[in-house]
Amino acid sequence: MASPLSFRTVELPLRHAWTIARGTSTVKRNVFVEVRSEGHVGYGEAAPNVRYGESWETVEVALHKLAPVLEGRDLRHFRDVSEAVDAALPDNPAAKAAVDLALHDWAGKVMGVPLYRMLGVDPSRQPVTSMSIGIDVPETLAVKVREAADFPVLKVKLGADRVQEVFGTVRSLTAQTIRVDANEAWKPDEALAHIQWLSTQGVELVEQPLPAADVEGAKWLRARSPLPLVADESLTKASDVPKLAEGFHGINVKLQKSGGIREALRIIETARACGLKVMLGCMVETGLGIAAGAHLAPLVDWVDLDGNLLLAEDPYRAHPVVQGRIQLGAGAGLGVEPR
Repeated sequence: MASPLSFRTVELPLRHAWTIARGTSTVKRNVFVEVRSEGHVGYGEAAPNVRYGESWETVEVALHKLAPVLEGRDLRHFRDVSEAVDAALPDNPAAKAAVDLALHDWAGKVMGVPLYRMLGVDPSRQPVTSMSIGIDVPETLAVKVREAADFPVLKVKLGADRVQEVFGTVRSLTAQTIRVDANEAWKPDEALAHIQWLSTQGVELVEQPLPAADVEGAKWLRARSPLPLVADESLTKASDVPKLAEGFHGINVKLQKSGGIREALRIIETARACGLKVMLGCMVETGLGIAAGAHLAPLVDWVDLDGNLLLAEDPYRAHPVVQGRIQLGAGAGLGVEPR
């Protein structure tokens, strides 16, 4: 019996060069999954990130191993199938996320309902998403800020150097609410100095100021920070959450690093139990991957689902964004189809 799973890798050029503390990229290669059964097609996406040990090549290898797991299974029991996929490989979260998204999309289409309805989520409670501004020269930063004029909230990427220059350039151009993401670039003492200055510049929160491994530094910084601190690289799965409560005020859950919707929901519930706020973020993904996050977004406090807006062209018909708010329709499953 043939597996219902197939996949292909696509090169996705970016609108602008994307620079964060770890480096610069101009193109992404994501892997797109299809699950076909009973006349319905479920779509999923893997957006691998080298920070978590993945690339499009490792995703393809993982998917070859995962395809037999779906053979002969009743996909209507999609949670059980997703559990089996998770058990089949210990790592490879982006590959597993692609399959998990496709299974949820397929199940929604079979049932004829959107994912948010399957999850009991109210789409009218969708928070606004931030629009990310990567590190750049002042002239390009100005272009990016102009392009993001319709978004009430910006997320500004900062690195080890040029902190006040990059942030100051953006702040001089806009009165929008700004969140800052350091992507592990700082040491505790310099992080505190940067955060103290940022607290005078209308910043809402700071994401992952220290390396994920610096657990004690995070605790030290949290006790002194005048701004909320949000864990990103420090978090991959639900079992990570309790130990983060002493070092952060909130966590950033991403479907691509958690392995999909099922584990993301576990993370959100665990964070709530630990008294932490929740951000729902993304990698550089198409409108397909972003749609999956958007269906969960009403469950969280902050949203950063802008990955498809960083692309030169989106191969999927994404849900529209109106004044920073993703508009989920009544389409079944994820509600997104290829162009």
